[in-house]
Amino acid sequence: MLARTPNHPLALYIMGTLCLGYDDEAALRYFARAIAAEPGNPYYHLSFGEAYAKLSEFSAAIKYIQHALEIQPDLVEALCALGRVYTQFDKPDLALGLYEKALKINRDHPKARIGMAAALTGVGRMDEAGAYLKEAIERRVDVATAYYDLVQTRKFTEEPPVLRSILRELDNPGLNAEAVQSLHHAAGKVQNDLKRYAEAFDHFNKAKQAAGHKFDIDQYRRFVDSMIEIFTPGLFAAASGFGHPSDLPVFVVGMPRSGTTLTEQILASHPGVHGAGELEKLRRVANAIDLKASAEDLSKPVNSLTPELIRTLAEQHLSYLGERAPAALRIVDKQPHNFELIGLIALLFPKARIVHCRRDAIDNCVSCYVLPFSPAHSYNADLRALGLYYREYNRLMRHWNAVLPGRIFENRYETLVEDQEAQSRRLIDHLGLPWDDACLRFFDREGAVTTPSRWQVRQPIYKSSVKRWKNYESEIQPLIEALGDLADV
Repeated sequence: MLARTPNHPLALYIMGTLCLGYDDEAALRYFARAIAAEPGNPYYHLSFGEAYAKLSEFSAAIKYIQHALEIQPDLVEALCALGRVYTQFDKPDLALGLYEKALKINRDHPKARIGMAAALTGVGRMDEAGAYLKEAIERRVDVATAYYDLVQTRKFTEEPPVLRSILRELDNPGLNAEAVQSLHHAAGKVQNDLKRYAEAFDHFNKAKQAAGHKFDIDQYRRFVDSMIEIFTPGLFAAASGFGHPSDLPVFVVGMPRSGTTLTEQILASHPGVHGAGELEKLRRVANAIDLKASAEDLSKPVNSLTPELIRTLAEQHLSYLGERAPAALRIVDKQPHNFELIGLIALLFPKARIVHCRRDAIDNCVSCYVLPFSPAHSYNADLRALGLYYREYNRLMRHWNAVLPGRIFENRYETLVEDQEAQSRRLIDHLGLPWDDACLRFFDREGAVTTPSRWQVRQPIYKSSVKRWKNYESEIQPLIEALGDLADV
């Protein structure tokens, strides 16, 4: 259709939708062209805004979704989308009114009901969130998601009626794969709380089987090989002076579930620090220059980084960060997988602080495995793949520490929970800021937490996650074998 009518708005919109997830820059271009061709269509503005939200572009997301609501004020999908953006970007209080309005229009809209619960969770109102989720279940609104979110709102010390309900739902033959995953993860979480570890792990295994993800460890090894081969001390010496001298950016990196959310919360409790959450901006920069795991030759994108381009990319990044907190002295991006891009960080921002969160390898991997990660995290598909991936992550981090000596502060989870104040002081000192006692009461901080850690970081530091893997020792032998010498058993 586009060949015959290059500016056909519906065709452009469909192309934008198809590109989401694998070529987000192309998706944005298609949506922009669809809007130019038919500016009065609220769905085009909505999808444009949602695409920007997916890329952590807060201002642009709000602008386009609000424009959709100007065209059609009662568009429930747009009210919910704007609510999701506010929840995701640390303004859940602004989301509550939007979800209330959406629920008045359609009280059983799944995005409105589940979204309201997420916003309430974001502001720490767990009981109210639970009430919304229970009502969603009663009214059969997105039941599997509602059960999963419901069991995250509290820790169970005795068997709740909700467990039997979840198990009954799993007997339904008409469930799709996504619902099966959510329900098994929900059942596993409750069984784990109740210390029924074999039953819990059986549910986690079944959730992974339902997901059906596959991971190409050989391709990932080649990517790590290339990064090590290209980002040498010689490269950094040759590029010295190219980047921007700003000390605004702070990158908290590491494996997921290694303590990145906890670390960000402690840092963001300091009055001079803004926690921006998990940003996609650096990944977008890497994708734009083709510095990604699927690239065939990583030397080409690295060689394309002229002093002028490095400076331009750095300035654009600083402008993007500054939108979030214009008065902040430091802005934290806690995207864990930026550990892959530390070389790029060092080129763009030679004075940026980098905090590497590290945790006991088996604990870290088990904590990943028991959660429903997206297909983008396909290394989490089975225990062996997860252990082998962890070895590659560890190999790459060893390289960054060798070629950037002294640049990366290693924040060990076990050290942090053993002596919170001493390690928190080291963290703040690494950021070059004076100590503030507010950092010891990070769990009182206002603001949203949208990662799987949202329940835990509302609590003071606890030590029960250390050596948690021993509860599952007989179930996780494939992981321990894959980790090899990194498994500190």
